[in-house]
Formats: sequence, C-alpha cells, structure tokens
Amino acid sequence: MITLSVPTRQRIDLVDITSQVQQEVDKCGVVDGLLSIYVPHTTCGVTINESADPDVAEDIKMQLSKLVPHEGGYRHYEDNADSHIKTSIIGSSETVFIENGKLVMGTWQGIFLCDFDGPRTRKVYLKFIKE
Repeated sequence: MITLSVPTRQRIDLVDITSQVQQEVDKCGVVDGLLSIYVPHTTCGVTINESADPDVAEDIKMQLSKLVPHEGGYRHYEDNADSHIKTSIIGSSETVFIENGKLVMGTWQGIFLCDFDGPRTRKVYLKFIKE
C-alpha cells in the first residue's frame, strides 16, 4: 500500500491528485489491474470529476455548501458536522482501472481529494491489484 500526503489550502478544498496517482502507478510498474483509492478521514473524501475546467470544482464546493451549510444547528459539538455530512455524500473511496500502465479515465476526468475540514495535510491510500 502506498500513502500520499496531500496538503489542502482552505476549509473546503478540492485538490486534483491525478498526476500524483499516475506517478505512483508508474513507480509500481503495474501494467494492467485495478487501483483502489481510499481516504481514511471522516471529514475528507475522494471523487472523480471534471478536471479540465477549475470552475467545476468551485461549483461542487458551492453547491455542497448550500446543501449542507457550515452553520446548520447541528448537534455535533466540534463545529464540523457539515464536514462529516459532505464526506458521506462524496464518499471515501474510488476504484480506477489500470491498462497499459495508465489510469483509465475519461478525457476530462481527474481524481480529487475533497477536504471539508481543512486546511490540513491529508492521507490518501493507494492499493494496486495486478491482473
């Protein structure tokens, strides 16, 4: 298993980690198989979405903040209940195919670490399953 450390810059931040993940694919030498990406945090997740236009990430952040506002009268005492809820919506793992040593992704797709309680340095676990 490989661990990436990913710094975030703000409370709600989507960080494109696609190139870091591909670098790890290159290093490990997996030609064909699967990659499981897992984020071990309750206030941070991972998603695959458009990475060509940075406005998409901003729109995701904006709409999640509207859907689950920071100040929502929550019972959780740590002032980050919204972060837990947003993470439950996004999810904590993704699976990506690897073919010919490359991530199999759509033209515009990228892998994003989604921090909802930053800024922090977050862990991303990568597990390769060779064919």
